Amino acid sequence: MNATAGEQEVLVVTGLSGAGRSTVADALEDLGWYVVDNLPPQMLRPLIELAERAGNALPRVAAVVDVRGRNLFEDVVQTLDELRTARAVRVLFLEATDDALVRRFESVRRPHPLQGDGTLLDGIAQERRRLQELRAASDVIVDTSTLNVHDLANRVHELFADDSRAALQLIIMSFGYKYGIPTDADFVADVRFLPNPYWVPELRPLTGADPDVSEYVLGRAGAEDFIEAYSGALSVAFAGYQRENKRHATVAVGCTGGKHRSVAISRALADRFAALPGVMVSVRHRDLGRE
Repeated sequence: MNATAGEQEVLVVTGLSGAGRSTVADALEDLGWYVVDNLPPQMLRPLIELAERAGNALPRVAAVVDVRGRNLFEDVVQTLDELRTARAVRVLFLEATDDALVRRFESVRRPHPLQGDGTLLDGIAQERRRLQELRAASDVIVDTSTLNVHDLANRVHELFADDSRAALQLIIMSFGYKYGIPTDADFVADVRFLPNPYWVPELRPLTGADPDVSEYVLGRAGAEDFIEAYSGALSVAFAGYQRENKRHATVAVGCTGGKHRSVAISRALADRFAALPGVMVSVRHRDLGRE
C-alpha cells in the first residue's frame, strides 16, 4: 500500500545478532522516532494498532524485533505480509560478515544466542538460515561489517532523518572490487572499463574527488555515454520505486581500488540524480581511505 502525505511511519528493525540493532535503535530515538526495543514478534501487530490509535502523538514508530525464538520466524513474515496490505510498513535488515560478527561477540565475551552446544559460527549460520526469508522481504538492507557505531548512526541519519522531504532517499556508494562488492547495494555498476588513473604517476596519489582525476576519468572514451545511459535506465527504476513506495535505494559504483574511477563516476551520477523530482541523494566512498 502506498504511503500518503501525513501517514504514520512504521519501521521494523531486525537482522543478525551483533549487527547493530541497539545502535540503530539509539540513533532512531535521537531522530525523534518512538522506539520499542526487543519487541516479541507476537506484539508487533498490537503495537502498530496502538500507535495508530495514538495518531499524531506517535507519528514515527520503530520496533526492534528479535526473531530468534522458536517458531516465531514464520509468524513474523506472515504478520508483515498481512500488515502491509493495509498500511505502509518498512523493514530495515542489518547484517555483517561472519568475521565481523565473530570479532564483536569475542570482544564482549558473550556466546551467540543460537549456538547452544556448538560453536559461535554454528549459531551465526543457524540465524542466517532462519532469517533468509525475512531478509528477502526487507525494504532496506545495511551491511555493518565495516561500520563502527558512529558510522552506523550516521547511516541511520542518512536513511531516516527528515525522511518526509523526499519520496526516495538515494545513496551513491563508490567501492573497490578488491575489497568485495557491497552486499547492501540495490544496483551495482562496474567502471573498470575506463582507463585507470592509478597508472598516471601524477594522478596516482590523488582521488576521484580531485578535479584533475575527475577530468581525466570523465574525459575518457565511453565515460559520458555510460553516465547518460546508466542514469537514464535508473531514472526509470527510481520512478517505479516511488510508485511502489520503496523509499530507499543504494547504487554501488566499483573500480579496482575504489579510489579514482568509481569516486569520479559516483559524483557525476549523484549530480544527475539530484535533479530528479522527489529524490534526495547522498554520496559515500566506502574504500577511499584504504591503502
